[in-house]
Amino acid sequence: MKKFYTFLLLFAMYLTFGQTNQKQYDYFVQFNGNQLSKKVNIADILNHPLISKYKDGKSNLDLAQYTALFQLDQKSTIHGNFTDSIPYYQITIPIKSKEAVKQFFIQQHTDSVEVPAIKDFGKYAVYTKKNQKISFAWNDNYLVIVEFTKKYVSDRYKWDSAAVDSVSVEESYEEPVSGTVEPVKETIENDDAQEVEEYARMSNAEYEKAKADFDHLQAEQQSLFIKSLFENDFIAPSSDKINATADISSWLNYSSAMSTLNSSYGTLSQLTSYNKFLPIQNKFGKLVKGINFDFYFDNDNARIEEVIEYSQPMAAIVEKMTNRKINKYIFNYFPNEKPLGYMSYHLNSKAIIENFPSLTAELFQNQKLLKEDITLVTDLISTIIDEEATATLFDGDLSMFFYNMKEVEVMTKSYGYDENYEETVTEQKTKKSIPLFSVIFTSTHPTFGDKLIQLGVRKKMLIQKGDYYQIAGTEEYGTLFIKKDKDVVVIANTLEYFNTGKGSFSKDAKNALKKNYIFGKLNLAGLANVYASTGEARENQSNKIKKITQQFNDVTIESPKKLKDNKLIFGFKLNAGKSDKNIILQTLDLAEELSK
Repeated sequence: MKKFYTFLLLFAMYLTFGQTNQKQYDYFVQFNGNQLSKKVNIADILNHPLISKYKDGKSNLDLAQYTALFQLDQKSTIHGNFTDSIPYYQITIPIKSKEAVKQFFIQQHTDSVEVPAIKDFGKYAVYTKKNQKISFAWNDNYLVIVEFTKKYVSDRYKWDSAAVDSVSVEESYEEPVSGTVEPVKETIENDDAQEVEEYARMSNAEYEKAKADFDHLQAEQQSLFIKSLFENDFIAPSSDKINATADISSWLNYSSAMSTLNSSYGTLSQLTSYNKFLPIQNKFGKLVKGINFDFYFDNDNARIEEVIEYSQPMAAIVEKMTNRKINKYIFNYFPNEKPLGYMSYHLNSKAIIENFPSLTAELFQNQKLLKEDITLVTDLISTIIDEEATATLFDGDLSMFFYNMKEVEVMTKSYGYDENYEETVTEQKTKKSIPLFSVIFTSTHPTFGDKLIQLGVRKKMLIQKGDYYQIAGTEEYGTLFIKKDKDVVVIANTLEYFNTGKGSFSKDAKNALKKNYIFGKLNLAGLANVYASTGEARENQSNKIKKITQQFNDVTIESPKKLKDNKLIFGFKLNAGKSDKNIILQTLDLAEELSK
């Protein structure tokens, strides 16, 4: 009978996997070798001196051998499912010949007594190493690496929340008699008590046999899955979620990821009733469909783009949040020249507050909470909060600048004990380097900002100095101050870098922020020079930092205001100082130089 049920399960597996090439994946990664090979010879990367030096070392890492085995100028993929009833991963790599792969596995065992058990089925061959679950299968064109990843869980470790809730413990205490203490009497009333005891009596041998049966069945399923891939001509996996123009493109099904996260603490959540009323991670999956990470490697830069795909209703809300008209007065406090680093961030806070109730309702939908209950709460929030007034406290404009480093003299205290063991306090002046910075934001509330400043003055936390207020007790940080000018609030420790918004940097920043709601840049060379001038860096550190900044100019981040096809893009770019070779080779050259 057991064999009969096994046959039915395997037959169902064949029907599932044997029909067509699966298109629904929880994650998908694609190495676009056809795209990257136009920019750089992959063999030059694998044969680079920095990588070659590890060939003869302890790691014995000879990547060059793979250039003779794989078609590196074609597409390779990694994909899988972790929410499916049969979770798995699959790696697919184009190869040059079937025989070459076979000889590769044989050569890996030249120093071993074990001979690789390679099964040749004509159209394809399979090798599964002894005592391992990973299988290698290949035909004339592709090598596929597959593993079913479901773990065996014994029934003795499974908990049913209903059973847990039905357990009641009664404790009775009796008065001690003649100095003796009666033990606590505990009775457990549970319909499943007999079953629990049966699980507890399960021997290790039974457990090992059950696990072995499970692993054997999963191995059979894995073999059948491989057969379904190859016997009717192998079709390379593909996904419409992948960006073919990127050098490496990856995609994650956000809903699946949240479902897995939710189930990962399922056993713990069953032991408490609070989880019934808290928002479930799955709700986020209705708002976010998936996330892409795309990598590009050019001669003059390397960049990463994170692409978040929202559901259509959520995308409409996000675009309202990111599409903000910047308050022009904030540019009056932008520096004339480019700072060492800056970040400017502009969101429509009014749109965020207005859409907060609807987002809350979506996230907190739960069978334990009636829709009418949720609506009541969200209506209450909307009534209590005046969106129009609240949004004026912080409109959504925020800019941060790092200008330079400055050496200041500060008073420090050290504590000790004298010869009579009484505490002593010693004050001394020391020099330290502090960063010169400013944080600027806008607030259009007519009275709140001024009243808050006056409160600080009355409490002697702020000291008025002309048109700005010094924050008491901040000398160690270069003496912080607050300045309010119309809609603009400035918190800084320097007055040297402000202008009237007419400098070249302000113009460049305005142009960048017309298209982006986030924009920032870090000047690596300038930052290295400032760090070296502080005297805190040792000579060998300064030399290494100098070499890095000669190779790379700056780092830029940006995120456009407008969404395209319900997708929000966040970009990170590393700009190179040279463009004579691909940035991957430039990075390897630099790493080799630094390792000497």
